[in-house]
Amino acid sequence: MGIKSTSTMMFGHLETNEHRVNHLDTIREIQKETGGFTEFVPLNFVYSEAPMYKHQLHEGIRKGASSNDALLVHAISRIMLNNVIDNIQMSWVKEGPKFSQLLLNWGANDFGGTLVNESISTAAGAEFGQLLRPKEIRHLIRSIGRIPAERDTTYKKIREYQVEPTGSEGLDDVEGYKEVWFIF
Repeated sequence: MGIKSTSTMMFGHLETNEHRVNHLDTIREIQKETGGFTEFVPLNFVYSEAPMYKHQLHEGIRKGASSNDALLVHAISRIMLNNVIDNIQMSWVKEGPKFSQLLLNWGANDFGGTLVNESISTAAGAEFGQLLRPKEIRHLIRSIGRIPAERDTTYKKIREYQVEPTGSEGLDDVEGYKEVWFIF
């Protein structure tokens, strides 16, 4: 069909390091065969309201990965998927804006989207909100010495922000809002 897609891996729940490596290896092999993935997104398990955790449906279920573990998952993803999948996206909704900045130095190159009314992570108990405006994302990226860029779904760069725009841009207003994505 030729339709590109996202590849993901939820981690921090029941899996072992061996499971993670096997998952990444499978994604790498599928990408080599098809070229169908635009990015890889490691998704840290948000536990507090997740039925699997809340009702202890599986013995040994964890409360998501530690910060150190999340850093390592992103770094190892970059290493294992190098030259196969160019884009590693972090989930600021799951990790929070500040920790997501750190992940940009640990293998991720995509801050993700602005999102409006994100409901999956929020329903599971994520604490970081449902919306970051484009100017907030650009500020977070710029404050770690990176140059933000807007992209489309296929990772075509739309605009690079060498300098922050002055005044308000329409995308930063909730009314007339559209989702935008940022890479650095």
